[in-house]
Amino acid sequence: MRRLNFHHLHYFWAVAKEGNLTRAAEALHVSQSALSTQIRVLEDQLGHPLFLRSGRSLRLTEAGQLVLDYAETIFALGSELQNTLQNAQEANQRLRIGSVATLSRNFQENLLRPFLGREDLVLTLESGSVDELLERLALHKLDVVLTNQAVSADSQRTWQCRLLHRQPVCLIGPPRQDRRPFDLHRDLQQARLIVPGRSSDVRSQFEVYCSGQGLTPRICAEVDDMALLRLLARDSGDMALLPAVVVQDELRSGALQLYAEVPEIAERFYAVTLQRQFRLSILEELLG
Repeated sequence: MRRLNFHHLHYFWAVAKEGNLTRAAEALHVSQSALSTQIRVLEDQLGHPLFLRSGRSLRLTEAGQLVLDYAETIFALGSELQNTLQNAQEANQRLRIGSVATLSRNFQENLLRPFLGREDLVLTLESGSVDELLERLALHKLDVVLTNQAVSADSQRTWQCRLLHRQPVCLIGPPRQDRRPFDLHRDLQQARLIVPGRSSDVRSQFEVYCSGQGLTPRICAEVDDMALLRLLARDSGDMALLPAVVVQDELRSGALQLYAEVPEIAERFYAVTLQRQFRLSILEELLG
């Protein structure tokens, strides 16, 4: 059997990811006819059709899906090798971190604080959805993804998901004038409440808790973004449901007050990585 042509494999990979020959040709800066020819050469070499046409789109055959899985692994390893050797040649280590857009900025800063100002380290920080970041992690364009939701392995990738921290979720608001101790059931029922959006695991836990306790709090705002939730908690005068780390500076200054921790509710912070062929000492230091 002839040796596999990785140039042909890359063209196939690009078409498979786009699902469309025209877009893939534009991305690769080649003509559609040239791209089709390269795909046919690869199919002839492998002895199996790789695509089925469905209108203007292309669908992978069973053999095509298998080839795509191998191509993902091959190109990911190549990227890892290139980055690892590049790091070895550079005076500074490089650490590329992706974090989901809803993750607390204060948590991220606390995690990275021991590494800030180091002369031997270059940090790259990216934000996005968990799917976008995991795709970049799979291609070794990121070294780690920080998220507040656990990520499970699937048939294509074995993610390594590590719990970094568990943060209690609290009711927080402006300094109280009432000298009575805060009563979770009484005061929660009376207050206007700002909560995380419905996609948040914290929100789901809170709804389960309220249902079990027979509570029906008056929700005045739902906010997906933790940075915005922090601003509303600070400036609105309303009570907010959030991890204390999100408003740690306001709590220290006295601008906000922690009324109570909500029992049985916590936000969990995870680090997601891929098994690597080469050690990245700075990553082990971060997660150690």
